[in-house]
Amino acid sequence: MVGINQQEIRDLLIAKHDQYNRPEFILNDPIQVPHSFSTREDIEIAAFLTATIAWGNRCSIIKSASNLMDRMDRAPFDFIRSADDQDMNRLDGFVHRTFNSTDLSCFVRSLQQIYLVHGGLEKVFTAGCQKNGVYGSLTHFRKVFVDSGLSGRTLKHVSDVEKGSAAKRLNLFLMWMVRHDNRGVHFGLWKEISAADLMIPLDTHVARVARSIGLLNRKTNDWQAVSELTAALRKLDPEDPCKFDFSLFGLGLFDHF
Repeated sequence: MVGINQQEIRDLLIAKHDQYNRPEFILNDPIQVPHSFSTREDIEIAAFLTATIAWGNRCSIIKSASNLMDRMDRAPFDFIRSADDQDMNRLDGFVHRTFNSTDLSCFVRSLQQIYLVHGGLEKVFTAGCQKNGVYGSLTHFRKVFVDSGLSGRTLKHVSDVEKGSAAKRLNLFLMWMVRHDNRGVHFGLWKEISAADLMIPLDTHVARVARSIGLLNRKTNDWQAVSELTAALRKLDPEDPCKFDFSLFGLGLFDHF
């Protein structure tokens, strides 16, 4: 967009943030799936698995994630902790795009190890973040998750930022868990990772709008682009740059900007 200055960009993004960051957003967004739970572990597991399959049509994501929760008897933490081979049969036939029941079974087994051996998702992500910010959080998580049993084709479903991945779905999950602004959309359950350190979940809508208003120059949607855009958003709000995910996503999807 030609001729828009920094103040105009900030004003636009703040206005759109206020428009979209409200409970009504939940009704048509995949975040509704973890919002259907009340206990901490159920929320974070439902959020992690929903974010894992968060690509494609939003209605399809919601349908698949809800189906997945049904297969776990709407008790994902209990299922993860205690699933034996017979329980795992409930996952047979699940598919969302290229993520199938084999991948899901591997994810469940890795999550089981993370909760039984490593103290849960929050501890794993936080341990990495303490060493090297969110980049360290994502690299440490991937190592622990893979070492807990992932192999073969399923590895492609765990983003590798060390190879330049934008890690959109993992950044989305972290944003859901960390941001807490009393507006009712994000959960803010994790307190040891700061919202100031979060990295933007870079999807096609966010990237396109960011380029059109001059916040992103890099043409490839990779980790360098994530870093560039997040740095630009930190100039607008150093304490909570990812609040503007609502703005960029909403402008792209709803306003057809």
